[in-house]
Amino acid sequence: MIARGQLEDMKAEDIVEINLVGRTTIADTMLVASGRSDRHVGAIAEKVVTALKDAGFGPVRVEGVPACDWVLIDVGDVIVHVFRPEVRGFYNLEKIWSADRPKEPRDS
Repeated sequence: MIARGQLEDMKAEDIVEINLVGRTTIADTMLVASGRSDRHVGAIAEKVVTALKDAGFGPVRVEGVPACDWVLIDVGDVIVHVFRPEVRGFYNLEKIWSADRPKEPRDS
């Protein structure tokens, strides 16, 4: 996966990949990672976005770049969250999307 490879290349910390298939319609995969500082978070996000665009992925939507506390990169089937560690701990997305989270009801 391109995004995960870029996270690893940029020395993102505590990379977690969450499979969302069958649990939600927002995406198939969510990646959560940490950068050591706001500058590191920004650099990681920039590298991931550039790699996705260079690989020909459709529209890449990015939020949170000015502050770089939490940058969200949405590529449709993949969502990447890059946090500063203390912000990641506060939001705790891994717990929200843990395996024991109930599945979304299907449309009838």
